[in-house]
Amino acid sequence: MASRFNVLLTFVRGHRQYTRTWLKDAVRYDKVKYHPRKIDHVDPPIAPSKILMVIRVKPWKGNPYWEKDTLSHLGFEERKNEPIFLKNIPEVCALLWRVKHLIKIIPLKLPENLPKTVDDFTTYYIHENGTIHDTGKLDPARYEATVEAKNNTKKMNHYTIREQLRLRWLKGNLI
Repeated sequence: MASRFNVLLTFVRGHRQYTRTWLKDAVRYDKVKYHPRKIDHVDPPIAPSKILMVIRVKPWKGNPYWEKDTLSHLGFEERKNEPIFLKNIPEVCALLWRVKHLIKIIPLKLPENLPKTVDDFTTYYIHENGTIHDTGKLDPARYEATVEAKNNTKKMNHYTIREQLRLRWLKGNLI
């Protein structure tokens, strides 16, 4: 009878003939078991980002109401597809986990010397890969020249031509 039982066990899907020696090498992180390839493997130090840039990549329509509620609670709007910036805290990460299939999460790489005042933030640019670049202060003479060029009445674009022709028509000088 025992031989028949052994024969039946060999065809059972979960039956193992080997010992699980590799299980003792598992490194446990809270509820996750990690099996490193090498025994002397050391994880690199990780400094998590303080701010996350979140972009919606899937459409709003066609999702259940609880996912739409989560997206709106995070700060997304139905018609706008703009990135939002969130703190990297467990409560926010739990909400992001619920809608992870609809969004793309990019950790921001903050520069070491952030400005102290709000006015100095106008010189910074956030790239789509999460890096923040300092563009530098704009020269006041250059800014003034740009504004003057935009507002110049002698510039030949269709708006100024249309306006000048309309004014001439009203005065009667066009004929």
